[in-house]
Amino acid sequence: MMRGLDRVLFALIAAGGAVWAGLAMFVQLAPPLRWLGWAALAVALIAAVVLRRRSRMAGWLVLALAAGAVGLWYQTIQPRADRNWAPDVAHGVTARVQGDTVTLSDIRDFRWSAPDRAEERWISRSYELSQLETVDMFTSVWSNPAIAHVLVSFGFAGGDHVVFSAEIRRERGEVFNELGGFFRQFELVLIAATEQDIVRLRTNYRKEEVSLFPVSLTPDQRREMFMAYVGLAGRLEQRPEFYNTVTANCTTVIWRIARMVYPDLPLGSGLMLSGYLPDYLNRLGLLGGQGSLAERRAAARIDAQAQAATEADFSAAIRVP
Repeated sequence: MMRGLDRVLFALIAAGGAVWAGLAMFVQLAPPLRWLGWAALAVALIAAVVLRRRSRMAGWLVLALAAGAVGLWYQTIQPRADRNWAPDVAHGVTARVQGDTVTLSDIRDFRWSAPDRAEERWISRSYELSQLETVDMFTSVWSNPAIAHVLVSFGFAGGDHVVFSAEIRRERGEVFNELGGFFRQFELVLIAATEQDIVRLRTNYRKEEVSLFPVSLTPDQRREMFMAYVGLAGRLEQRPEFYNTVTANCTTVIWRIARMVYPDLPLGSGLMLSGYLPDYLNRLGLLGGQGSLAERRAAARIDAQAQAATEADFSAAIRVP
C-alpha cells in the first residue's frame, strides 16, 4: 500500500509540476528558449521516471533537482518600474502626507474620446482627511456578470472625489491575458483618477455595465482605508510588485486594505468572483443603501446617468437616485 501511495504521489507531483513549469515557460520564454526549456523539462521527467524504477530515492532526487532548477529560474523574474508602459498606466499614484493633508501626485485625469484614445493629463491634488465624507465602490462588468473590475472612490466635502484602482501595468502594445496574470507577466499598478476619467471611460466609451454602491464606514474607518491606499502607493513606489490573477488583483487588493480596518475580515466568494463583491459586503453589513439586495443592485446602475451627464457635473449626476 505504501509503495502504491508513493507511486501515486510521485505521478501527481511530476505531472502537476510539469504542467506548471511548462506554462510558466510558455509565458516567460520566447522561442527558441521556450523549446529548449520544454526539452530540458521533458528530459528531467523521463530521467526521474526511469531512475525511479531502479531506486525510488533516485527518482525523487531527480524530481527535486528539476523542481529546484525551475524554482531558481522563476525567482530571477523580478518586477520592474522602468518599462515602456501603456499611456493609461504610465504613472502609479504617489502620496505625501503632512499632518492632516495628503497630496496625491500623478492622478490620472484623461479626457477620453474613444475607448483607446484620450487627451492625456496627470494632475496633483491635496486632500484634507478631516473633510473625507464618503466611500463608494464601483463595479464594472464587461462580459461575465460574475467578473467585474472594482474601483473605490473617496468623496470629500465640496464634491471632490478621487478613485483608486489596482490594475495590471501593461507595456505599450501589450494585451492582458489571464494566463499571464498567473505567471508574473504583468506588474501591479495603483491608479488614482478622477471619476470623470476612470468611471466615464467605462460607462461612455467602453459601454460596460457600471454600478455604484455606497460603503457604510465610520469616519475613522474611512480615514484608515484611505490611508491604507496611501500606504500601498508608497510601497509600490519603493518596490514594484507583480499582478496576480488570483492573489493580487483589483478585488484582493481591496480585501488586503480592508483587513487593515477589519483585521478579522473573512474570505468570501466575492473575492474570487468579483461581480459578487456587493453580496459579500452586504453579508458583512457594510453595503449602504435601502431595500433588499436586489433592489440596491438595481438602483446602483449608473450607465444612463453617466451617459447623459457632462464632464463638469459627472460625479453629482451619477449619484442622482
